[in-house]
Amino acid sequence: MPVRCGIVGLPNVGKTTIFNALTAAGVDAANYPFSTKQPNIGVVTVPDKRVDMISAIVKPKSIVYTNVIFMDIAGLAKGANAGEGLGNQFLSQIREVDAIAHVVRCYDDPDVVHTEGSIDPERDIEIIDMELILKDIESVTKRIAGVERAARTGNKDAKAALELFTRVKNHLDDGKPARWLHLEDHERKSINELFLLSIKPVLYVCNVDEHHVTGDHPYVQAVRKMAERDHSGVVVIAGKIEAEIAQLKPEEQNAFLESLGLKEPGLHALIREAYHLLQLDTFITAGPEEVRAWTITRGAKAPQAAGAIHSDIEKGFIRAEVIWWEDYVKYKSEQACKDKGLMHLEGKDYVVKDGDVIYFRFNV
Repeated sequence: MPVRCGIVGLPNVGKTTIFNALTAAGVDAANYPFSTKQPNIGVVTVPDKRVDMISAIVKPKSIVYTNVIFMDIAGLAKGANAGEGLGNQFLSQIREVDAIAHVVRCYDDPDVVHTEGSIDPERDIEIIDMELILKDIESVTKRIAGVERAARTGNKDAKAALELFTRVKNHLDDGKPARWLHLEDHERKSINELFLLSIKPVLYVCNVDEHHVTGDHPYVQAVRKMAERDHSGVVVIAGKIEAEIAQLKPEEQNAFLESLGLKEPGLHALIREAYHLLQLDTFITAGPEEVRAWTITRGAKAPQAAGAIHSDIEKGFIRAEVIWWEDYVKYKSEQACKDKGLMHLEGKDYVVKDGDVIYFRFNV
């Protein structure tokens, strides 16, 4: 299942411009301080030089990269948690994503209206956080009312749930997002039923003007300071530049990036940070029919990785034949790696590494 990343932000921060550039949707963003109803959805291929290099050696019939699904969730504003405007619909869309890419306006432009009347990244971040927190308080309060009745009967599970949910509510009441709350693994599983919005990991996307894309504007510094609180990533993107890149042919993009002093499009940095935020890794399968990248949770063991391909491979797992991608590229074939002792036979306890090239042996 591809990673789902919701792009959120206040109206007129450049969110839709960035979405259109990332997905090459080619739709112009309107300069109005209001929001549209349905989110745009785009599926973006994850660039991976390892897949490219291995494919150049294997020359397979097909090459398959992993994907990220981006949802352009229309601009949130004050009062969304109470259903102001289309607030409830926007917040319900956030429930469907794995991570939030929070676009923060970090540029001055008198021709582009800001709903709050001025540019203040810290305030804008706090507005979005508070809307999510207030909606979470509503959700937790309803759930507490439900478990209280069962807890009064002496039900041990209900008592434990009540204690946990009350701790979560007290934390939210202090104006702190749920992602700041320290939770044990079993507690995190228990609160999954709450569908909390503020527990989603956040990646801050600083939308700057073209003059500050390689620098560190004071607005960007303010966002970095905010991001440090919850160990979130920060990506700096110039929406207008990304829109221009999306219109160029692949062979023209590198020259354009070099002229701006950039090494890669903002899309690449955004996806890389999203994978880091969600603790995701990629392994590769390679053969004459197909070279393919697969996404797994960091720390996954070999059978779990096999399950990403098919549940039957996980059930019938025997062993994994593993080559490190750099060795594969260096020696140009699976057989050459075998001959040099660079193919490792691994069992059920092997933790798959980002960049492993794997062939699974299994029984059905």
